[in-house]
Amino acid sequence: MIYTCTLNPSVDYIVHMDELRVGELNRALKTLTFPGGKGINVSRVLKRLGVDSTALGFAGGFTGAFIESELRNEGIACDFVHVPGPTRINVKLKAGLETEINGQGPVIASEEARRLIAKIAALSAGDVLVLAGSAPPSLPVEAYEQLAAEAAKRQVRLVIDTSGPALRTLLAYQPFLVKPNHHELAELFGVSALTKEEVVIYGRRLAEMGRHVIVSMGGAGAFYFGEEAELFAEAPEGTVRNSVGAGDSMVAGFLAAHASGKSLEEVFAYSVAAGSATAFSEDLCTKEEVETLVGRVRVARL
Repeated sequence: MIYTCTLNPSVDYIVHMDELRVGELNRALKTLTFPGGKGINVSRVLKRLGVDSTALGFAGGFTGAFIESELRNEGIACDFVHVPGPTRINVKLKAGLETEINGQGPVIASEEARRLIAKIAALSAGDVLVLAGSAPPSLPVEAYEQLAAEAAKRQVRLVIDTSGPALRTLLAYQPFLVKPNHHELAELFGVSALTKEEVVIYGRRLAEMGRHVIVSMGGAGAFYFGEEAELFAEAPEGTVRNSVGAGDSMVAGFLAAHASGKSLEEVFAYSVAAGSATAFSEDLCTKEEVETLVGRVRVARL
């Protein structure tokens, strides 16, 4: 079973307009509302690719209720810890350039944090736990490590898609999959912007701490590093319409293809196709969109 954990989920409110005039009345051309958060995105894409998962994390208020309702409408199981404060709303203004305003999220009490740890303690050997996104400010800095440690005790396979100190700490648990982008990889090793040649150097170092490593580079493609192979994939061409969820879609695509027994090259190509398909659409990708693109993803061994 796959479980995704989103510590600070959101309702993503997307507003399209011709022009944003600061200090004046603005009227939207179109608005969209989605359940958001990196782990939730992974669960939503997995479902579209035919793979079930359970969404874990914290949810509260009318916004948390909206997220749970939307996920269940999509056939996704939820097992959130309910908290008193409302789940945050993230506003994304699309008027030429995209402007984001992210909410802070509810305060998480220590008892509520312990309830989430107890849910992780109920997982079984061979389960997959996706730890993705940022933690709310009210949680202690070691929150992710507590979850990872609990999962490791039960031989749960960890998938890590976070950044900064949390990523550095979680690598000690030898994750099954790690998916930084090239900026997060540079931050992890304390270096400046990376060339492709430098991504290879640091990607190999990261692979010493995780079984599968994917480093995404947006339209410039992606790298895979692992014991069996080192690969580079060129991203298919298309019009980017959405900057949210492409990396999460890559994680879901990898897990879905890996579970189906595909070859490593096919798994990686499917992962890249899923990320690209989301970038080319207004919401997360569909299975049909991924399978249309996967044949255009060229994978080569390094």
